[in-house]
Amino acid sequence: MPKIKSHRGSMKRFKITKKGRIIRSKAYNGHLKVEKSSKRKRGLRKSTLISKADTKRVKRLIPFSF
Repeated sequence: MPKIKSHRGSMKRFKITKKGRIIRSKAYNGHLKVEKSSKRKRGLRKSTLISKADTKRVKRLIPFSF
């Protein structure tokens, strides 16, 4: 059997909390920031948890982070 490899793109995008939940950064923060309000840009700086529906799929991509 070959070794299981972690998905390197997912390793860069997701982090694991101590309780085992998965953190992601928010989208729409790359460019065109002049049109966005300060309040909206401030909210995009914060990270958030992924949904429960996606947890199983992401955990399969990053198996050695747990």
